[in-house]
Amino acid sequence: MTNSTPDILVVFDCDGTLVDSAHNVIACMRTAFEETGLPVPTDLDIRRSIGLNPDVAVRHLAREPLSDSHLEQIVTGYKTAFFHRRLRADHHEPLFEGVREILENLASRKIAMAVATGKSMRGVNAVITQHGLDGYFGSLQTPDHNPGKPHPQMLEKAMAVACTKPEQTYMIGDTSFDMMLAKNAGCRGVGVTWGYHDEAELLESGAETLINRFEELLEIIETHRE
Repeated sequence: MTNSTPDILVVFDCDGTLVDSAHNVIACMRTAFEETGLPVPTDLDIRRSIGLNPDVAVRHLAREPLSDSHLEQIVTGYKTAFFHRRLRADHHEPLFEGVREILENLASRKIAMAVATGKSMRGVNAVITQHGLDGYFGSLQTPDHNPGKPHPQMLEKAMAVACTKPEQTYMIGDTSFDMMLAKNAGCRGVGVTWGYHDEAELLESGAETLINRFEELLEIIETHRE
């Protein structure tokens, strides 16, 4: 194989993997519950739910069964709060260290890339625009047109676009939901240690390996490429 051949697909989660968005997610989810008058979940519980589709996350976070109307109200409130938060002058979702470098390096090696995230398409596009990441990703897989993690469809669609097989595809993420997604799609799960779930959870949920810095990903890929 040569580096000019798109024989590998690297799929990145967004929140907790590419960008640190926990502070925004927590604030918006708290607002959504407060406006509904239901008990507000703890910051830790909200942080641990990051990566799930909003409706799934809300059901996980509710301390009692929710009616469909309450669920819709909270999810809508969360999305609305996030929309308005992005318009604020102080809104920021910083890239984690090494993100731009790894994207540039993979692109230079002609390695296909994609995103698979619980974030909305609007949210992903906002991150890409804010940080100037246009052109790196062959597809953006979000809950707008897919079942949520850990259903395999997002990875299946990303592989179809890139024309790669599961054994050639790496799912890079920070939560157990990402690793279960990789496992369900038959792909390689690579857990990052700087995100929202701990190392034990990542390994127990199917991570093939863990990385502490993005640069370690290059060695993993090149080893399997040989």
